[in-house]
Amino acid sequence: MTESEMIIKLCLALLFGLFIGIDRQLKQKPLGIKTSMVICVASCLVTIVSIESFERFAGPKHPNMDPMRLAAQIVSGIGFLGAGVILRRSNDAISGLTSAAMIWAASGLGISVGAGFYVEAIVAVILLIIAVNFVPYLIKSIGPEKLNKRDVSVKIVMETNDYMTDLIRCIERKRERGKPSEGPMHKIRRLRIKDLEDGRQRIDMVIAAPEKEYTTEIYYFIKKIDHVVSVEIEQL
Repeated sequence: MTESEMIIKLCLALLFGLFIGIDRQLKQKPLGIKTSMVICVASCLVTIVSIESFERFAGPKHPNMDPMRLAAQIVSGIGFLGAGVILRRSNDAISGLTSAAMIWAASGLGISVGAGFYVEAIVAVILLIIAVNFVPYLIKSIGPEKLNKRDVSVKIVMETNDYMTDLIRCIERKRERGKPSEGPMHKIRRLRIKDLEDGRQRIDMVIAAPEKEYTTEIYYFIKKIDHVVSVEIEQL
């Protein structure tokens, strides 16, 4: 395998990871664009190093040698370290996936350098930096509006009434009497309703809001809705 073939494979891995990430992000899943690209590039790099190491360090001169045995243990061990940075919050939001993937990718880079695949390691570093910093910005600039959403956790306490459905319609800014509501559109991704002891209701929800909309704007918007007693907002 020539160096140009290895570079093409790494670039294709980045491209395919981008496709998977876009699909996941369009469906508002935790595995986003950056994480998918990092995993694909790192996996491709480790596979290339594994194949080429056997050709370089094993063979007839070393018939009983497995050059990637220790490297495989490194990849598995670093996986536990990466799992330690993945957090699941009380509102079921998951964070740290990209950091965990970068930790795992760093182990692959270390293996590549240790095995002497310097060009491949350099190309992989460049692709990883592009994947984490530049591609998401490009997607947000020219991509569809659905990719420019972020999750916001909202906790609302309402007075005793029968207007919770109207509240949800108002937050999602759905059409009323054939007229679209003004302002950015929101989509409720998760919803939980709980009765409080004083007869009031507490509504916990996660909404997908535009990146350009400030969290404070969402707070003031919900605060002004009728029958809302208190609002608590957290950007995920």
